[in-house]
Amino acid sequence: MEGGIHKAESTEFRDLLYLTSKQPFILRLAFSAGIGGLLFGYDTGVISGALLYIRDDFEEVEKSTVMQETIVSMAVAGAIVGAGAGGWLNDRFGRRPSILIADLLFLAGSMVMCFAPTPAIIIVGRVLVGLGVGMASMTSPLYISEASPARIRGALVSTNGLLITAGQFLSYLINLAFTKAPGTWRWMLGVAGVPALVQFVLMLALPESPRWLYRKDRKREAEEIMRKVYPPEEVEAEIEALRVSVEADMAQERSLGGAGLAGTLRKAFGSVVVRRGLTAGVLCQVAQQLVGINTVMYYSPTIVQLAGFASNSTALALSLVTSGLNAAGSVVSMFFVDKAGRRKLMLLSLTGIVVCLAMLSGVFFAVDSHSPDVSLAGTALFGANGTCPDFALASAAGAEWTCTQCLRAPSECGFCADTDKLLPGACLTASDAARRACRAAGRREWYTRGCPSSFGWLALVALGAYIVSYSPGMGSVPWLINSEVYPLRFRGVCGGIAAVANWTSNLLVTQTFLSLTQALGTAGTFMLFCGVSAASFLLLFLLVPETKGLQFEEVEQMLGSKDYKAWKKFNPKA
Repeated sequence: MEGGIHKAESTEFRDLLYLTSKQPFILRLAFSAGIGGLLFGYDTGVISGALLYIRDDFEEVEKSTVMQETIVSMAVAGAIVGAGAGGWLNDRFGRRPSILIADLLFLAGSMVMCFAPTPAIIIVGRVLVGLGVGMASMTSPLYISEASPARIRGALVSTNGLLITAGQFLSYLINLAFTKAPGTWRWMLGVAGVPALVQFVLMLALPESPRWLYRKDRKREAEEIMRKVYPPEEVEAEIEALRVSVEADMAQERSLGGAGLAGTLRKAFGSVVVRRGLTAGVLCQVAQQLVGINTVMYYSPTIVQLAGFASNSTALALSLVTSGLNAAGSVVSMFFVDKAGRRKLMLLSLTGIVVCLAMLSGVFFAVDSHSPDVSLAGTALFGANGTCPDFALASAAGAEWTCTQCLRAPSECGFCADTDKLLPGACLTASDAARRACRAAGRREWYTRGCPSSFGWLALVALGAYIVSYSPGMGSVPWLINSEVYPLRFRGVCGGIAAVANWTSNLLVTQTFLSLTQALGTAGTFMLFCGVSAASFLLLFLLVPETKGLQFEEVEQMLGSKDYKAWKKFNPKA
C-alpha cells in the first residue's frame, strides 16, 4: 500500500550496495525523499517529551487532560486530511511538488509551535505539521518506489520505514538534549524545521518521478531521468518495462468504466475477493492502533511518570529505551517476516502484547495500592493556603489519605514526597507556587501524575517487553498485508480506505488515553487495551489469511475460493 512498508528481500540489500556504487544518484534520490520518513517519526516522538514542559509553562494545559490530548492528537487529525489531499496532489501535480508542499507545511508548523504564545497557537502549529506528515507519509515511499530500479526497490523503500523509527529515536535524543535549555519545548518542536528545510533544498535539485511523467505523456523527460538511475546496459529494457506497466495501469483504469470514486467503490464491494481482502486489511490496520502503541509513542514519558518517576528529564531518558527497541524491532521484522509468515508473526506479536499489557495493568494496580501515605503534620508545614482543600476536609473528618487519593482529588492536588520517597509526604494544591515550595524544601520531588513506588522499574520492564513484542509483528506486518490482499485494479482505493482506518484509529487512541487514565485509572486503561488486544488476536485468527510465498494472482484465487477459511493453509496447485 502507498505509504506503507514495502518488504525487501535479502538479495535486494546486496544489489543495493552494488548499484549505488555504480549509480550514486540513486542513493541521493532515496536519501533526499526518505527525510520525509524521518520527519514523520520525529513528530511522533517529539511531542511526548515536549508535552511535559508545555504543561509546566501553561497552567490551563496542566489542569486539562482534554487540552493535553488535543495538543497531541491534532497532528493526527491533520495527517488524515494531509494523506487524503496528498493523494489528489500526487496525481494532479506530481510526487516532487507534493513533497515540497509537505516540507513547507512542516516548516511553517514547526515555527508556529516554536513561537506560540498560547496553547491554542500550539494546536494550530500541530495541525500544520500533521498536514505535512500525512502528505509525506504516503508521498515519500511512493516517490522512492517509482524512481528506483526494480530489483532494489524493496530495500530502498524499507529505508523509509527505518527512517521513521530513526526519527522517533532522534526526537527522544533531542528532547533529552534540551531539558536544561531555556525554552525547552520551544527548541524541541522548532528543531523539526531543520530537516524539513534540508529536504526542501535537496528536492529542488531532484527530478520528478519518471512513472508520473510517463503517465502525463512527458516520455522524453522520463527517459532522461531513467538514464541517470539505471546502468547503461539496463536502460532500454527498463524504459520498455515502464511503458508496458503504465499502459497496463491505464487499461485497468479504463476497465473500471471511468465512473469515478463512487462507481469504483460499487464495483469493489461487489467482489467477494475485495470484501474478504478489505476485511483482513482494515482489521490489521485498526488492530495495529487499538492495541495501544501510540499511547506509548506519544505519551511514553507521561507513562513513566505515572509509574513513579517524577523528574521530566528522568522520564525522557527512560523513554529513550522504548524508542530504541522500536527501531531494533523494525530491523528484526525485515529479516523474519518471510521465514515465519505474516499471519504467524502477527499472532505471536499479539500474544506477547496481551501478556505485557496485563503485566502493565498489574504493576500500576500495585503502584496505586501501595502508594505512600499523606502526612497531616508534613502537609501543615506548607501552610493552610497550600494544603489541598479536599484533604483538609477529609482529615478534619478523621480520614487518612494516600498519595493516590491525593492525586485523584477533584480540586486538582499534587503530592510532595518526603526525601525518602516511600515515607509519608504532603498533599498540596496543584500550583506553580506549591511545586516551587516543595522543591525548595530539600531533596523532595513533586508528583502530579503518579506516586512514588518501589514497583516503577517493573513498569519499565513491561513497557520494553511490550515494544519488543509489538514492533516486529504488529508494527510492520499490517502494512505488508495491505500491499498483498487487494486485486491490482482496486489496490489504490482499498489502500486508501485502510490508511484512513489506521489514522482514524490512531486519532481515537491519542485523543482518549489520558481521559481513560482519569476515568478508569492507569491499571484499568491498560487492562482495557489488553482486552482489545485479546479480541484482535481472535479476529485476526479468524479473518486474516497467510499470504507468505503467494503471487498476487494466487492471493486473489485464495480469497475467491468457495471453501475459503482464513485459518486454513491455501494450496494454489490444488
